[in-house]
Amino acid sequence: MADVPVSVMTRADEAFDCLQTAIVKGELAPGEKIGEVELCARFDLTRGPLREALGRLESRGLLVRRPHAGVKVVSVSAEELLELYRIREVMEGLAARQAAERMPEDEIRALQSTLDSHEHLIEQAKGQAYYQAEGDYDFHHRIATGSRNTKLAQMLLGDLYYMVRMYRYRLSTSAGRPHMALEEHRRIVEAIARRDGELAEFLMKRHINAARCNIEKKFQEGLLTF
Repeated sequence: MADVPVSVMTRADEAFDCLQTAIVKGELAPGEKIGEVELCARFDLTRGPLREALGRLESRGLLVRRPHAGVKVVSVSAEELLELYRIREVMEGLAARQAAERMPEDEIRALQSTLDSHEHLIEQAKGQAYYQAEGDYDFHHRIATGSRNTKLAQMLLGDLYYMVRMYRYRLSTSAGRPHMALEEHRRIVEAIARRDGELAEFLMKRHINAARCNIEKKFQEGLLTF
């Protein structure tokens, strides 16, 4: 039997993962101007892999390059972020409904197990944060792919997905919000497992609406700046 190729991370892959995580966690803040020398020193990177990683981050919309202004981490206004959440509410509600109709049983079980691992991470963070790596380890990513709606998944998992991830982590640090968000995720998956598309859509829309209300509250209280 032929050997199965093993995926090996290159130095550029490592640099990309390092910087993307720093952006999502806010270690590189929205709107922050970045330079190659500073990044190399700060994250122990070398110039070649760094440049490749920066190009990939730019293509994902996480970095923006402006003439005579250099490279900055992407940022949006509070109003723009709220509009993004309104878009998510509708689109991810549909994704949850279709996941209830189409998601295979083994994927639902895997998603339930993923949420168990999320609970451990929240406990390790002492209930102060809810960080999900991208891809299959991300609840919202799994629902989008589980919808089996290719066009919808493409829209949800394009630039919108990567930009919103930056703010999802930042907003998950509210007191009590990580445990609450996890419980909301569990209820959505329970509805999907019961093949109740109407309930899954309702719960997903309510979940994202709650996150949007959290943004508005923080903004009004001056606890969130853009």
